[in-house]
Amino acid sequence: MANSIQFRNNNRPALAPRRRLRRGAGRPAGAAAEQVRERILEVASKEFARSGLGGARVDRIAEQAGVNVRMLYYYYGSKDDLFLAVLERAYAAIREAEQGLELDQLDPVEAVRRLVRFTWGFQLEHPEFITLLNSENLHKGRHLAQSKLVAGLHSRLLELIGRLLERGATSGDFRRGVDPMQLYITIAGLGYFYLSNRHTLSAIFGRDLMAPRYREARMNHMTEVVLGYLKP
Repeated sequence: MANSIQFRNNNRPALAPRRRLRRGAGRPAGAAAEQVRERILEVASKEFARSGLGGARVDRIAEQAGVNVRMLYYYYGSKDDLFLAVLERAYAAIREAEQGLELDQLDPVEAVRRLVRFTWGFQLEHPEFITLLNSENLHKGRHLAQSKLVAGLHSRLLELIGRLLERGATSGDFRRGVDPMQLYITIAGLGYFYLSNRHTLSAIFGRDLMAPRYREARMNHMTEVVLGYLKP
């Protein structure tokens, strides 16, 4: 899925001084270049998730991706630009997967259930996504503020949820006046807090909150909370 996602790195305001390859330096082209860029992003995602923006090392990313540092800077003009590309890749992956849920084709109540289950499952299966967001929030979202791609992705998401809410209101399953943005933040937040604080919560309550039965209970709780809020 992620391999089909392409990122535009041109015409975006630079977040830090750029280092570039010398004119005439050899570099892959076409499909080979796409593979190199994707490999860099895959390695960088793990490095940023593990060490954060401040602790991540560009030379380590380049070495593990099998490219030299100058090549990396050619494709992603700075460390900040590379971090933004990683964030864009992560958001594009989750938004693309949401489109595959076919929520427009489902009964409104079942569509909400599927969206909640998917959001929880994605966060659970991609812990690096949460750590990347934590890192970006430490930097007050300054990288994402530069991205036109992410804003467009979320506009389509809100349109999808808006249609779902309207169908539910028309059928009598949902109340009217629900803000699609607030609803999605609630759905995402119910899982995000649980997973990002799983260690401290497990210690406080003396339970392994990542055990299968507690994960299942959390998903069911989230679903009932959201559907309970939406009732007329």
